[in-house]
Amino acid sequence: MSFSDNDIRMMRRALQLARAGAGHVSPNPMVGAVITAPDGRIIGEGWHRRFGGPHAEVNAVRSVAEADKVLLSGSTIYVTLEPCSHYGKTPPCAKLLVETGFRRVVVACGDPNPKVAGRGIAMLREAGIEVEEGLLEDEARELNKTFMTAQTLRRPFVTLKWACSADGYMDCCRCDGEHAYCFSTPITGQIVHRRRAMADGIAVGARTVLADSPRLDVRCVAGNNPRPVVFDRHGLLDGLSSPLLDRAIRVGDEPLADALRRLYAADGISSILVEGGPSLLNSFISAGLWDEAYVEVAPVNLADRGRAEAPVLTAEPVSAKAAGSNMIYTYSNRRAR
Repeated sequence: MSFSDNDIRMMRRALQLARAGAGHVSPNPMVGAVITAPDGRIIGEGWHRRFGGPHAEVNAVRSVAEADKVLLSGSTIYVTLEPCSHYGKTPPCAKLLVETGFRRVVVACGDPNPKVAGRGIAMLREAGIEVEEGLLEDEARELNKTFMTAQTLRRPFVTLKWACSADGYMDCCRCDGEHAYCFSTPITGQIVHRRRAMADGIAVGARTVLADSPRLDVRCVAGNNPRPVVFDRHGLLDGLSSPLLDRAIRVGDEPLADALRRLYAADGISSILVEGGPSLLNSFISAGLWDEAYVEVAPVNLADRGRAEAPVLTAEPVSAKAAGSNMIYTYSNRRAR
């Protein structure tokens, strides 16, 4: 299918709008919409601002000035994800587009949610609306990689994160009560907290809880706190209580794949950031149950003071970026979904 340069510009704008919902709409996807009049002028824009609130298409239609509403029946709407076709927290957007009378709908990618999965597009076409699909599809799918993964695999999108020394240690030998070695800088600390704000859950193991009493919250940046998830295979935390444990989801001695499916189905965790020690991280790696990894390497050698050897990923990093004096390597374990 051939799209014009203006089509591409409008969809890029819709993707830009969609990103404004990052950290506010999960477990829903980020979606943006742009409405153009027959003369090509943008007359409406919108994005999904928060979970439970109006969807992008609704906000775009509402943004159209009263004087321009007469143009809607001949207009095109560009949407980054297939309009929903079912009643959830809001009415179906496909029904709104039909009632508004759009001439043309351009969709970046389909919605894998079984409640939609082609039904939204079918509803539009049955109403006689011209529908074109696949414009900037790869960019749209990448934008909502966590949503796509959760919907297709029925488990959270798993991101592994650790920091280590240049010689591969995650900590150093320390005395009782001494804090863990800090590899992060103020710059990378902000990056970490931004990633936390984007995740539904944040996971550590029982030994990390006992040794470090982590807060597992969002600081340094504005954003929602992820739900703590504590893996305690050997019951080390049985009978213990703390502000962290009281709000945490606990995972005991069950297969990792089962635990992830339960976190998604029962607790609504569609993305999880794993910040535990080597044992927990390696359990995800050995099971192949991870999608991305962010590894921060500080320019320091701990040598014989080092302890807790960092995991080793055999794949080549997809990116390597300097963040102050540290390097951040990004790895991907995502297959074609």
